[in-house]
Amino acid sequence: MALGAIATAAPSHASSLEPTGPLEPVSVSNPPLLLDDSDAPSLRHAINQSLTWLRGQPQDQRLSFGTRVVSVAEQVRLLRRMLDLLSDDPSADVLEARVNAEFDLLKSVGDNGRMLVTGYHEPIIDAAETKSAEYSVPIYGVPRDLVAGRRAAYLTRAEIEQGRLGDRAKPIAWARDPIDVFFLEIEGSGTLRFPGNREIRVGYGATNGRPYRSIAWLLIREGKIPPEAMSMRALREWLNDHPEERQRVLRHNESFVFFRHSNSSPVGSLGVPLTPGRSIATDPQVFPRGSLAFIRTMRPFTLPSGQIGWKPVTRFVLSQDAGGAIRGPGRVDVFWGRGPEAALAASDMKELGEFYVVVPKTTWLAEPSSGPAPAVTGTPAGYVKP
Repeated sequence: MALGAIATAAPSHASSLEPTGPLEPVSVSNPPLLLDDSDAPSLRHAINQSLTWLRGQPQDQRLSFGTRVVSVAEQVRLLRRMLDLLSDDPSADVLEARVNAEFDLLKSVGDNGRMLVTGYHEPIIDAAETKSAEYSVPIYGVPRDLVAGRRAAYLTRAEIEQGRLGDRAKPIAWARDPIDVFFLEIEGSGTLRFPGNREIRVGYGATNGRPYRSIAWLLIREGKIPPEAMSMRALREWLNDHPEERQRVLRHNESFVFFRHSNSSPVGSLGVPLTPGRSIATDPQVFPRGSLAFIRTMRPFTLPSGQIGWKPVTRFVLSQDAGGAIRGPGRVDVFWGRGPEAALAASDMKELGEFYVVVPKTTWLAEPSSGPAPAVTGTPAGYVKP
């Protein structure tokens, strides 16, 4: 789960958008460019994960996309049809034409006209099975007295760090660095790497029920880091450079995450594995869980020289996660998987973007025929490329 990305008010690239409403229909005479820059297998995999979750929901349940209301059954039908359109691994332009011909699009213009896109990943942190002078930071399992659905707030972060848990929770492992463990909580899942390169995965188990409070906003308000400079990288560097203030700042966020052992890749709020580059965290009050969307933004990458460059991201994605800082129509958090490039995106990505939700056409009168749509050899009627 993306429990809380480091969101700020100052994206580093792209110009702002004029606010015109949270979700609005896109004109069929002027559709956006929908050229997917990634691979079809990853998209099929992500769609199937959404279908797994949606098929377990009441099929007559209503999903609200602004003023457009869709049943779960209709959403399942849309995703199944999208799999049909992908079955012959179409080129990006052919898939674009098929989607525009078969579905409607709704554009999110974000909060005050701004759509902020960040990234998260599966961190890898050094750990040990037993406590020592080097490994002294506990990574706690779920306390035995923390009942699912508990209404009363549990111990605060400060109380837990002061030892108030007692023997109610057993550490899964011990880490070197409290900053690593704090960011593991923010990401919601990760890999623990033990001496000898043995690894185990851990995932979200529960929280203490306390509200998430952003330490990034705390440091911005205190004038410690300018808003335009805030990022995961800047936050980590500040914490490392100011050990005398580290405890105070980390304890500002009373929310605390407990972990469980995991045998799979990170799992989002739908309870299904996340797909790197395809799964996103959004606010489910605005973008229904499991829904298909298209995103346009930028992401960082490492140049051969070791410097950081930026490249476009234009692809279909699925809302399969949620997060404490991911609220409203102007926030999207992209899951990038694991490894150095994923960590770079999670650290530095703070971009403006465009976000389109794919919904059934208002006049779906009959079940579409199975199989892919016909290949498009010309420009479809009403389709204007920029």
